[in-house]
Amino acid sequence: MLGAITGDLVGSRFEFKNIKSKDFEFFHPNCRLTDDSYMTFAVCKAFLDHLENGDDLDSALVTNMQNIGRKYPNAGYGNHFFRWLNSENPQPYNSYGNGSAMRVSPVVYLYDDLDEILKAAEKSAQVSHNHPEGIKGAQAIAGAAFLARQGKLKNEIKNFAKQFYNLDFTLNEIREDYRFYVTCQQSVPQAIVAFLEGNDFEDVIRNAISIGGDSDTIAAMAGTIAESFFNVNEDIENRVLSYLPDDLMKIYERYINFLNSKIS
Repeated sequence: MLGAITGDLVGSRFEFKNIKSKDFEFFHPNCRLTDDSYMTFAVCKAFLDHLENGDDLDSALVTNMQNIGRKYPNAGYGNHFFRWLNSENPQPYNSYGNGSAMRVSPVVYLYDDLDEILKAAEKSAQVSHNHPEGIKGAQAIAGAAFLARQGKLKNEIKNFAKQFYNLDFTLNEIREDYRFYVTCQQSVPQAIVAFLEGNDFEDVIRNAISIGGDSDTIAAMAGTIAESFFNVNEDIENRVLSYLPDDLMKIYERYINFLNSKIS
């Protein structure tokens, strides 16, 4: 989850002003939380409400996404999703946008079995992004991150992800011509390759941003996997947490406490 938020923050200032380079200031005064982070926290709280309190998961997802989305309305939501956020009776709208994959990171540590992770990823997606490609994007990111959490090697993670996408390209091959795409099909594979080519957590985020396109979301997805594989150093963690308003910080602390309770 922290990896996704980091990617969102660092990539936020490049979303509509792409940089085709890895050479940039990592944290900058123009960095901000976007819809990627807000919906990640909404998913996190919904799953905690479900696991701790027995709330119906679908209802909790809708409620928390709408509550947080309406509280932070200027975060850069897509038009269809913004209407969904403000609907009195929100229904899935067959989306295959990458919003399903950008918000899935909390499930990676909430469950301890790959099948459970894939089911949770599907649940997190289908309340809005119920197109098979929308679900597939969430499952690919969550499953890859879970395997990284288990200590699997990069080639094992790649072989898993190849069940979902063609990954036979390098960032150098696509960087010059890659443009802004918001579909899972055209951004999730790029995020996975950004992870596969990374040498450490920060390098993965730089990889993801360097190809341009939907920079904050690609970095959020890549960061989800990178957090589990490389971990996030304390300096980056402290910088990221300093951006969180009190309500989101409470969700984050609740999440960490829940994970610690699982260990103990």
